[in-house]
Amino acid sequence: MLKRLVVGRAKRSEELGETLLPKRLALPIFASDPLSSVAYATQEILLVLTLGGLAYLHFTPWIGAAVVALMAVVVLSYRQVVRAYPSGGGSYEVASTNLGPSAGLVVAASLLVDYVMTVAVSVASGVDNIISAVPELADHRVLMALGFVALLTAMNLRGVRESGRLFAAPTYLFIGGVLIMVGTGLLRYLLGDAPVAESAKYGITPEEGDADLAGLALLMLVLRAFSSGCTALTGVEAISNGVPAFRKPKSKNAASTMASMGIIAITMFAGVTTLAMVSKVHIAEDACRLTGLADCEGYTQRTVIAQLAAAVFGGNNSFGFYYIQAATALILILAANTAYNGFPLLSSILAQHRYLPRQLHNRGDRLAFSNGILALAIVAGLLLYGYKANVTSLIHLYILGVFTSFTLSQSGMVRHWNRALRTETDPALRRRHQLARLINATGALVTGLVLVIVLATKFTQGAWLAVLAGILLWLMMRSIRRHYDRTAAELAVTDARAEGMLPSRVQAIVLVSTVHKPTLRALAYARAFRPDHLEALTVAVDRDSLASLRKQWDDFEIEVPLKVLESPYREITKPVVEYVRSIRRAGPRDVVAVFIPEYVVGHWWENLLHNQSALWLKSRLLFTPGVTVTSVPWQLSSAVIADHAAARAPGSVRRGEPPNPPEHAAARTAPGDPDGN
Repeated sequence: MLKRLVVGRAKRSEELGETLLPKRLALPIFASDPLSSVAYATQEILLVLTLGGLAYLHFTPWIGAAVVALMAVVVLSYRQVVRAYPSGGGSYEVASTNLGPSAGLVVAASLLVDYVMTVAVSVASGVDNIISAVPELADHRVLMALGFVALLTAMNLRGVRESGRLFAAPTYLFIGGVLIMVGTGLLRYLLGDAPVAESAKYGITPEEGDADLAGLALLMLVLRAFSSGCTALTGVEAISNGVPAFRKPKSKNAASTMASMGIIAITMFAGVTTLAMVSKVHIAEDACRLTGLADCEGYTQRTVIAQLAAAVFGGNNSFGFYYIQAATALILILAANTAYNGFPLLSSILAQHRYLPRQLHNRGDRLAFSNGILALAIVAGLLLYGYKANVTSLIHLYILGVFTSFTLSQSGMVRHWNRALRTETDPALRRRHQLARLINATGALVTGLVLVIVLATKFTQGAWLAVLAGILLWLMMRSIRRHYDRTAAELAVTDARAEGMLPSRVQAIVLVSTVHKPTLRALAYARAFRPDHLEALTVAVDRDSLASLRKQWDDFEIEVPLKVLESPYREITKPVVEYVRSIRRAGPRDVVAVFIPEYVVGHWWENLLHNQSALWLKSRLLFTPGVTVTSVPWQLSSAVIADHAAARAPGSVRRGEPPNPPEHAAARTAPGDPDGN
């Protein structure tokens, strides 16, 4: 089957322990997003600063240093989360436990939106780097992006551990390639042979009104560049959400993995930013703002990472250039895997807490949260299609949710340590808790400030859509929880004796239109239930048909009484429903059991020719209290043939699957038709 080819063989629940991750696989699975963001975080800073021309690029090192300091604070803060909350709820659990359910839902909604954006931005950025190496593919940008989303989805449906094995090599190849590139480039600079980017010879014309900024306008430009550079922090919290996926000791391994991720990401980001300044990379959102180009309309700008690779390794045709481009494209596309692990895990926890549909809590054949994976893929695919897989357009919707969750989770951790200090008497532990509280308080303060900056600088650029999506998701989750709570209260047993009291009588009704084999089977099935009263029911829409039915009834000497309902307007459903309700009114403690003979067909189009009356009747009767509806199936020859074909499907004998004998098919149910149409 196609499903088995894509997903692989189903795994037993007992095999869940075999899917737990060692640190060497956990790093590429949960940290590929923050590690890969060095491929575009520096570029986003430069794109904003060059709105004012080349004069403002001297702010780049200071903005880069601020991003590095922020990343260090966030990593240290989340190491405290991993140790204090090893169950895997991450920011959501911290905020819910310490700040209340509403704050927890704000974090959850923010993270879910940001996970979707992670997939969209990572894939779009990866496609950008492929196009940088092969510009002829520019016209196929959207199709390539959607294809990569489909590939990632299929890989993750196979399970976390298997996807980790596939993603480990590209992640480590990217880390090694970037570190070699940065080391080589900086060494050349120190030796007096600084690499020069291909765009260094171009000037940049400032956007209208941005040529001579000062005061508040300059501050806003710098803050906007800083908020764009903060994309380097996306995905940092994924490890705290995925602690249950680690091998034991889970908290220790997760904390070690987070520390490794922080050190590697900071080193690469700082190196790429420094190298971009050394090699004088010039890049603008619109190529026509580059001065010195002969034909700006037909010019495709290479990404910052591509320009650095060409400058360091000797041009656009060097092995090093293609290596970096291939590794970057791979890691950016695979960086979406951070979301493919974080989104389903968080959705599962929310579903368990009744904030999302319970289907999201179920594991699929490969013990992955398949429904969450598919939901993420669909929404991210729609975003990529709607925004034409354009990184610049998508980036404005990004990182807002990350800093919302950062701020609330760190604030929650401060309250967590405050409670712990009230009861802790051991001096050594108190000092440790006080240090942890200081780290989390600093994290809350800094990330809260960044959240304000991001809102102020990105809101009108498109971030309002992310805010709106988060609000709608928050409202939806609260509504789902209210629905589940109301349903639970309605179904709760208050008096077991009263709830389990037997009905006074069981009155059985078999719907018939003619005397044939399905009718006789339905009558026999109803008799087997030994009801207190049994009758056959038909609706008289045609006098000739009614006369034929009565004659058949007498000829076959059927002992069940036949009840005829008049229908002058040729309706079937309404008279039957009214008659059943009249029985219920006459005996409120009676149960009315309605048996409907139905056809089982082998082809989808046959359902259009049969079973329509049965579907309408069931849809009405199921809303009537005290009424049960039983479908009595009759398999047509096409259904039996289809069943044999399925039983003898290719590979079934090799897999040891016995064919289903015809008698087994008779026990199945499917839609059918009481009136023989």
